[in-house]
Amino acid sequence: MYSKQRERIFMLMILPAFIGFMILFIVPTAMSFFYSFTNWSVYNTTLQFTGLDNYKLLFQDTKTVAAIKHTLQYAVLITILQNVIAILLAVFLTKKTAGANFVKSVVFLPAVLSILVVGFLFQYIMTSADYGLLNNMIQFFGGNPVNWLGDSKIALYSVLGTQVWQWAGWSMVIYIANLKSIDSALYEAAEIDGAGKIRKFFSVTLPLLYPAVSFNVLMSLIGGMKVFDVIFAMTKGGPGYATETIMTTLIREGFNSGRNAYASALAVVFFIAVFVLSRIVITFLNKWERKIS
Repeated sequence: MYSKQRERIFMLMILPAFIGFMILFIVPTAMSFFYSFTNWSVYNTTLQFTGLDNYKLLFQDTKTVAAIKHTLQYAVLITILQNVIAILLAVFLTKKTAGANFVKSVVFLPAVLSILVVGFLFQYIMTSADYGLLNNMIQFFGGNPVNWLGDSKIALYSVLGTQVWQWAGWSMVIYIANLKSIDSALYEAAEIDGAGKIRKFFSVTLPLLYPAVSFNVLMSLIGGMKVFDVIFAMTKGGPGYATETIMTTLIREGFNSGRNAYASALAVVFFIAVFVLSRIVITFLNKWERKIS
C-alpha cells in the first residue's frame, strides 16, 4: 500500500515535466510532420494536402541541398577536430608540469563566452577590411591578406575554426576528469611489458576514455548539426550560400519568407538526419565498448 502511494507521488512529481515535454517537443514535432505534407503558408488562406511536393521541391533547391551538405560537413569536422584536440590537450595537461592549471583555465575560458559574442568577435578579427587583426598580423610577417569570410572556399572552415577554439576546452575538461579515474597501476603494468608512450596511449588511455569519448562525440555531433548562431553572427550564410546550414535555411524559409510547409519539411529532414547520424555513432561506440570490455 505504501509502495503504491509512493509511486503515485513520484508520478505526480514527474507529471509537470512530462506535460512540458509533450507540449514543447512532441506536439510541435508531430505538427511539423503534418504540415510538411500541406501547403501551409502565411500567404495561403486554405490548408490543402500536397503529399511529398515539399520534399521534392526541397531536394530540387540548390541552396537547400547545399545547406544540408554544409551542415553534415560541419558536424563531422567539428566532431573530429574538437575531440582530437581535446584529448591531446587533456593527456598533456594531466601531467604535473608547471603552469598546467593556468593553461587549463585559458583553454577552457572561451567556453564560458556566448557563441554570438565569439561570432561577432571573430567577424572583427577575420574581416578583410584594413582593421582586420588577423590579416594585419599576416602582413606584418610578410604574408598576403586572406579573405577569411568572403571567400566561398574557406568561409565555412573559418567559422569552424572559431568553434573548435571555443569548445575544445569544454571537451578537454571532461576528458581530464575521465583520465584522473584511470588506475595508475595499469600504466605501470604497461611499462613493465615494455610499452612506450604511444603504445600506452592507444592500449590503455584511449580505450579507458570510452565514457568521455561517447559523451563528447554525441554532444559535438548534435551541436554541429544545430549550428546557427555563429553562422548568423559571422557570415549570415554568405558569401552567396557558401555557409548556409539547415538551421539558417529553416529560419529564413519559415520566418522570413513565410514558406512554413517547406520549412516544416526541412525540419523533418533535419530530424531524420540527426537521428540517423546519432544511431550510426551510437552503434560504432557500442561496438568499441564491446571490443574493449
